[in-house]
Amino acid sequence: MTSAHDFSFTSIEGKPLTLGEFAGKAVLVVNTASACGLTPQYKGLQALWEARQGDGLVVLGVPSNDFGAQEPGSEGEVKAFCELRYGVSFPLTAKNQVTGPGAHPFYLWLAETTGEAGLPRWNFHKFLIGKDGTLKGVFGSRTEPDAPELVAAIDAALKE
Repeated sequence: MTSAHDFSFTSIEGKPLTLGEFAGKAVLVVNTASACGLTPQYKGLQALWEARQGDGLVVLGVPSNDFGAQEPGSEGEVKAFCELRYGVSFPLTAKNQVTGPGAHPFYLWLAETTGEAGLPRWNFHKFLIGKDGTLKGVFGSRTEPDAPELVAAIDAALKE
């Protein structure tokens, strides 16, 4: 597998969700958690989604319980929390492991692509995938969704 488009997740609603369906769009993949100090980033991610989806940006949340057990709920609980608390309407996957040998294959590919330095070390780590399925940027957990460096990278990815 040489492209992010080769990977599939299961949506939070239990349906197949392939990254290939986002070919021709830039995708910001973010591992999320509902009980984290960074959880308010959902608000910024939703704002980014609302502002830029018409330009071809997809925000994809990947709930994970890997860090501090901060996503302990079921998919239904996660979905309800995101919708009710933050008005999230961007796609969410089912809960996934994002670190270690048992990580989702997409994250194992990222590990091969970026090396250990690019892997999530906490919740709300961001990977920007270009329209062609290649990795365009890695942004740490503390990078806010409206951070100038992230917005610039998204702009560049959308222009390709």
